[in-house]
Amino acid sequence: MAGVSLKCGDCGALLKSVEEAQEHAELTKHTDFSESTEAVLNLVCSTCGKPCRSKTESDLHTKRTGHTEFTDKTSETTKPISLEVPKSSNDVDMVDASTAGEPEEMVVPDVDSKLLEELELMGFSKERATRALHFSGNSSLEAAANWIVEHEDDADIDQMPLVSAKSKSEPPKPSLTPEERKAKAQELVERARKKKEEEEKRMEREREKERIRIGKELLEAKRMEEENERKRIIALRKAEKEEERRAREKIRQKLEEDKAERRRKLGLPAEDPTAPKPPPPVVEEKKSSLPIRPATKAEQMRECLRSLKQSNKDDEAKVKTAFNTLLTYVKNAATKPDEEKFRKIRLSNAAFQDRVGNLEGGIKFLELCGFEKVEGDEFLFLPREKIDRAVLNSAGTELNSAINNPFFGVL
Repeated sequence: MAGVSLKCGDCGALLKSVEEAQEHAELTKHTDFSESTEAVLNLVCSTCGKPCRSKTESDLHTKRTGHTEFTDKTSETTKPISLEVPKSSNDVDMVDASTAGEPEEMVVPDVDSKLLEELELMGFSKERATRALHFSGNSSLEAAANWIVEHEDDADIDQMPLVSAKSKSEPPKPSLTPEERKAKAQELVERARKKKEEEEKRMEREREKERIRIGKELLEAKRMEEENERKRIIALRKAEKEEERRAREKIRQKLEEDKAERRRKLGLPAEDPTAPKPPPPVVEEKKSSLPIRPATKAEQMRECLRSLKQSNKDDEAKVKTAFNTLLTYVKNAATKPDEEKFRKIRLSNAAFQDRVGNLEGGIKFLELCGFEKVEGDEFLFLPREKIDRAVLNSAGTELNSAINNPFFGVL
C-alpha cells in the first residue's frame, strides 16, 4: 500500500506532505522521517468547521468553545503522498556560481500586523504572537490563541520564528471578514476579562479568609491577656493577704515577747506555752453605782467604718472607694456649707448606692455626721443650721485613719 503520510521517527508526528516535514525539521531539528500508511487524522467541527488533526486538539477545541460534534473526514482527504521535493521558480538562479556555497539567509516571516498588535495587547510577547500567527497561517485571532494554548509547553515558544529569505512570501489573507475578526477579538478579550474577574474574586475570598483568621487570633490573644491579668490580680491579692497575715503574726509575736519581758522583770518564771491555761476565774458581776459612759460619736463613726470594712473584706477596692466617697461628702459639707448641693444626697442615685448606700454602715455614718432623711426618705439632707464643724472634723479624722492605716478593722 502506498504511503499516505510522513512520520517523524523522533517524536511520532504525522505530516501530510514533504513541505510540512521540512518545516517540522526546521523547527525541531528532527531529521528521521519515514513514509507511513497511517493517515493524518482530520476531524472537522460540525459547528464552526475548524479542522483538528488529533484527538487532543479536538478535546482542547471542545474545552474552549463547547463544541462537541466532529465529523471524521480523514478518508476524504487521504491521498498518496508525493516524495518529490517541490522546486521554486528561482531554483535555477541558486546554482549560480557566484552564490553557490553561501549560507542561506533567514528572516522573520511576515504576519498580519493588526492581529500581531491585538495579541500583544492581550499580553503575549511579540515573539510568541509572531510564532503563533505564522504557524496558524494568519487565519484569525482565535486560531493564533488556540495555537499558543496547544504549544505553550514548547521549549522554543518564545523564540522568534525564522524562514528562508528566498521562500519568504506574503502572509495569507485572513479567511474571516473584518467584522468577524473583530467579534472574535472581542470574544477573546471578554474571556480574558472574565478570567481576571474570577481570579480577583478568588483572591478576595482568600483575603477574607485571612482577615477572619487574623481576627480569631486577635480575639484569642485578647482572651489570653485578660486571663493572665485575672490570674495576676488573684496572685497579687493572695500575696497581700499573706503579707497581712505575716504582719498580724509579727504583732502577736511582739506582744508575746513584751509579755515575757515583763514576767522576767517581775521575777516570774517563763510561761510554758504547752501547759494548759487555767480557766478564767468566775467573777461575780457587780453592779456599778457609777453611770455607764455612752459611746462618743467618734467611736460610733469608727465602729461604722469597721463594720463596712469587715463586711467587704474580700473587696479592698470597694472599701477604699466607699471611704474616699464619704470623705468627699464630709469635706464638701465642711468647706462649702452655704451650697445646698453639697449638703443634699439623692438616696436612689445609682453611683451613691453602688459606692456607699448598699454597704453596711455607710448611711449610718452620714447620719452621725448630721445628715437626715427627708422628703419621704428620698434624700439625705444636712441643714445649714445643724452643721457641726467639730463633728465633721472628727469624721474626717476617722476616715483618714481608716484609709491610711493598713490594719484598720483587721485586729
